[in-house]
Amino acid sequence: MSDQQTIHVGGEWRAAATGATREILDPADATTLAVVAEGGREDTDAAVAAARAAFDQGPWPRTPVAERAALLRRVADLLQRDREEIGLLESRDAGKTLEEGRVDVDCVTDAFRYFADLVMNESGGRVVDAGSPDIHSVVVHEPVGVCALITPWNYPLLQASWKIAPALAAGNTFVIKPSEITPLTTVALIRLLTEAGLPTGVANLVTGPGDPVGARMSEHPDVDLVSFTGGLLSGTKVMRAAADSVKKVALELGGKNPNVVFADACATDEGFDTAVDQALNAAFIHSGQVCSAGSRLIVEESLRERFVAELARRAEKIRIGRGTEKGVECGPLVSAQQLARTEEYVASALAEGAVLRAGGERPTGPAHGDGYFYRPTVLDRCDRSMRVVREEVFGPVLTVETFRTEDEAVALANDTEYGLAGGVWTADPGRARRVAGRLRHGTVWINDFHPYLPQAEWGGFGKSGIGRELGPAGLAEYRETKHVYQNLAPRPVRWFAG
Repeated sequence: MSDQQTIHVGGEWRAAATGATREILDPADATTLAVVAEGGREDTDAAVAAARAAFDQGPWPRTPVAERAALLRRVADLLQRDREEIGLLESRDAGKTLEEGRVDVDCVTDAFRYFADLVMNESGGRVVDAGSPDIHSVVVHEPVGVCALITPWNYPLLQASWKIAPALAAGNTFVIKPSEITPLTTVALIRLLTEAGLPTGVANLVTGPGDPVGARMSEHPDVDLVSFTGGLLSGTKVMRAAADSVKKVALELGGKNPNVVFADACATDEGFDTAVDQALNAAFIHSGQVCSAGSRLIVEESLRERFVAELARRAEKIRIGRGTEKGVECGPLVSAQQLARTEEYVASALAEGAVLRAGGERPTGPAHGDGYFYRPTVLDRCDRSMRVVREEVFGPVLTVETFRTEDEAVALANDTEYGLAGGVWTADPGRARRVAGRLRHGTVWINDFHPYLPQAEWGGFGKSGIGRELGPAGLAEYRETKHVYQNLAPRPVRWFAG
């Protein structure tokens, strides 16, 4: 297989039908990292046809659960075998640090093992008491069919696993389209699925842009479900395209996530140090290119000056560089477009009255060259009238707002059209429970930020999307529910006199 044969259809690797290709750039220096096939409508139709045939006629949907689970575990083992290679590829393609790339591989491994265990521990269906010994009634779950999986550029391997693992566990076939700018680890994952023994046609891959590939997948009449992770604008397009065929849709569309810090959380030196450290982690991991990034710091007014001063001091010391270099803590943004977008948001915030406390520019020096680097930025004196506070930046930009009362803190945290995640820092257990209960966000961390568990559902309220990934509900997204009612002693009803 050549580098340009990155489309996988019906068990075969191929180039794009048109012969088109795309250069994948290293975000650390803008050099060419790889050349991949630039698929289009014809490639997408071929991939959907292969997935349809594999679902309708192939063995996978009828494969016993134990065998499906065993395959998922083999994939997990292969991921660990290739951990260094795949982690390095993720680091170079997405710009994140090498350690983040390794952690991503471990998290993907956990997801495959979790869904293998989940399906193995299920019963054969839910028996429903029909009120008669002559009736056997059971509710069972079946695969939904052909799944169109569309993943983002920030966590290409992780987001692919959150869709592929439950889709396969449930017995589906799929076509996946990774982001056109970070497709390399998805290609690697499809190779591992093949090596693990997945039947031909179950896993199909089209590398290419959202239009036409993602658009065609979303509207295709032979697709039964679309699962999309990405931006709000693209997500609404996916939903509209899927409407005509009334297919199932699951959307994770990002967030504008509050990190609320009460003064009592910082009453001790240790508490203060931890809250500042976690605020940096919340905002600047992977250069802020995280859907759950704690990009809105909402801090109690009495704590503001001390907290922000220390936060800014530490932000200025974050080591920026190529993610594969030792000691680097923050890599580049993923593309020139994302760098320009970040710069525009910071400029608009300053024009609207925000006060720059750290960052706010590209780093200088030969180590950063032509890469898409931007210094971690802290913007103080922000409010909800500013675009940078309302809209998802997806860059290393942290805004600071303040509150005086618990009610005001909750109101600020909920004053967003999104609702993906949020954090609460307090030493008061009662306050922690009250605030967490009032926040309209799909995940709420108390005295922490960012961890997730494959056993716990992930998704958001409001414009952060619909549906859930991970957990039992993440598996349910890829299933249809069927009620089977069996009369063991049939006899005439005599409804009609006859």
